[in-house]
Amino acid sequence: MMKRFLLYYAYFLKTSTHYNVSKQFCYDLLENPRNPMKSYFDLFMIFLVMLSVFLLVYEINEKFSKSGEIFEHFVMTIFILEYLIRGWLYSDTHKIIIEYHEKADYLNIPFRSTEVLKKVLLKKFSYLFSVVAIIDLLAILPSYRPLRFLRILLIFRLFKLFRYSNSIKLFADVLNSKRFELITLFIFMGFLVFIASIGLYLFENKANPGQINHLYDAIYWAIVTISTVGYGDITPHTIGGRLVAIALIISGIGALSFFTSIIVAAFNEKMHVLRENRTYAELNHYHQFIIICGFGRVGQEVAKQLTQDKRQFIIIDKNKENVKRAHNKNILAIHDDASNNKVLLNAGINQGATTILCTTGSDVANVYITLSSRYLNAKIKIISRANLKENIKKLIQAGANHVIQPFEIAGLLSVGYLGQPIAFEAILGLLQGHKDLSIDTLTIYQGSLLDGLSLEEIKFVDKKLRLVGIISHASCKRKHRNRYHLNYQHFFFNPEKHFICQKNDILVVLGRNISIEHFRDQIEQSRLK
Repeated sequence: MMKRFLLYYAYFLKTSTHYNVSKQFCYDLLENPRNPMKSYFDLFMIFLVMLSVFLLVYEINEKFSKSGEIFEHFVMTIFILEYLIRGWLYSDTHKIIIEYHEKADYLNIPFRSTEVLKKVLLKKFSYLFSVVAIIDLLAILPSYRPLRFLRILLIFRLFKLFRYSNSIKLFADVLNSKRFELITLFIFMGFLVFIASIGLYLFENKANPGQINHLYDAIYWAIVTISTVGYGDITPHTIGGRLVAIALIISGIGALSFFTSIIVAAFNEKMHVLRENRTYAELNHYHQFIIICGFGRVGQEVAKQLTQDKRQFIIIDKNKENVKRAHNKNILAIHDDASNNKVLLNAGINQGATTILCTTGSDVANVYITLSSRYLNAKIKIISRANLKENIKKLIQAGANHVIQPFEIAGLLSVGYLGQPIAFEAILGLLQGHKDLSIDTLTIYQGSLLDGLSLEEIKFVDKKLRLVGIISHASCKRKHRNRYHLNYQHFFFNPEKHFICQKNDILVVLGRNISIEHFRDQIEQSRLK
């Protein structure tokens, strides 16, 4: 009977949409750092913790008002709900039952209800006895008024702040990362305090009875002295006591210096984590953005243009100097390997990223980044850089939508516009950031004034424009010396004058914005006639 109930319960929860949606919502709210609502929840909980601590301290000498009691009950209710929900999220009971049932069924062994319940309870108890769960529980107890001594547990409400602040979490991680060094230092300091306390007690107990009456007085003096605070309420009078004080002061300075160096070194190691947390937090506010992998010469130029266009983007580069350069320009950047799946997921490849630009100087790195990106997101647009022509096919097979060859493009422009200084001046002006110059595309519609005309008949020079190339559909059979295959299309760079334009061709033109817009208007008007 118990077996049937447990299995029914487990499979019911597994297939329950309401249950799974509710649990996912609670997880996103409490645990998912990429959920925008979590930051608001954390701020709300920080406010509750600080205000409740203030009110409980205020109550020590003042009587609580009715509204204060209501607020305290509200805070306690929130803390209890959070405590229970976190315990609920910690493990999936139905998954444990189903896993045990499938194992028993596969091995042909009996299904023992007591054993599976034991597994469930052990999993829950492992959370209840964890440090964070104990802190959550102790933070609730100060609200129980009949037991006034529980007020001492008020400090644990402040410990709850570790849950809600990344900066405080980072400080805890710093201490945890240097746990061995700190434990060793504290053992050494404890040894010093013990030796100094015994020494001072032996020398000063009879010679200085007004100050060192008990061993506790000597321990108190040793702790105050080794911390270099020195209140002066207890001072040694004997030569032996003063020698102990001198030795303890020198040792204390060395121990504190060692402690400071440990903390500083740990923070230096974790500083990049704090910066990346800030980057991810800011990235959560982006709804649509571009990921640029590599901040070299090409990546910097792309970032510059995107900044001018007020587009949102983030840089990923494993070169520390490139990341530092991006930070100096107030650009979001992550110091890591962009081919790593976890890095791309954290950068939001499935949560807001629309395009990935692989602009590193290594074709091998670009191939790996393209493979990882396509694996993680089958629909994202990938534009990759290729330095060698033979790697273009590899990048396309890896999943790149478009492949760009910056060096070949520069060579083609040099050869194609050789002897045409006007074109070079236009390109130079575009690179120098002249706002009235741009490269744009114009579509040739069926029946428009360009449909069926040759380039010689169009006379781009009279229209104050320079033709860069033409993008045509893949089914065309036109021959040209500078013809390049694109996905389902061909690009004709700097085509000859006898090139005949056809419907659906796309002209890539360079010129002033006013010239481009005027020509676009002429095409649209001829289409409507």
